[in-house]
Amino acid sequence: MKRLFVIFLLLAILVIVPFLIWGGWFEESMSMEKTVAELRAAGTWAWAVALGLLVVDVFLPILGTVVMSALGLIYGWFWGGILSGIGSVSAGVLAYGITRKLGRRATRWLTGEEGLAEGERLFSSELGGWLVALSRWMPVLPEVIACMAGLARMHFGRFFASLCAGSFPMGFVFAWIGATGEQRPVLALALSAGLPPLIWGAFRFFHRKVVGNV
Repeated sequence: MKRLFVIFLLLAILVIVPFLIWGGWFEESMSMEKTVAELRAAGTWAWAVALGLLVVDVFLPILGTVVMSALGLIYGWFWGGILSGIGSVSAGVLAYGITRKLGRRATRWLTGEEGLAEGERLFSSELGGWLVALSRWMPVLPEVIACMAGLARMHFGRFFASLCAGSFPMGFVFAWIGATGEQRPVLALALSAGLPPLIWGAFRFFHRKVVGNV
């Protein structure tokens, strides 16, 4: 468990360091006005540029919520929300895939036998799905939790479902903010934090009743 926690801290540091180095520059260059102007300059490919930015957020301190709001302003709350959700899910799948590709032997070397077993137990449990879903609206944690899920070889179906449950509510909330021209970060935070557990809980209830355990 201790070694698994160390891996978590190392992943968190890897995510935080780019923020410390380039975060200020990204914050200045990615204001809402500049982001919208740059996306509109891309013409019909604005959606592709925005998706690229959301995916690159795995490696660089991109202000994902600003990109999502810009998508809402350009494409409206519905399509902006769809695109935002797709971008967030794509980033999560990329982080998950990269660490899962390391293979079991490399993961065991990183985490140790006990750490690997603990990680597998965590992400195969109810808590694992909740962690993935709820982490999407928090800073730093989305990339770290997705990487940890990949290291622990979390079942992809469970991971993908919980990832969508967290990503699309946030995408629609910030797209709505951009589309309506409202700047309400507190409201956005409340909605994006409250919707994922409701959606993931509903999914788990439905899956148990109709399909059985994931």
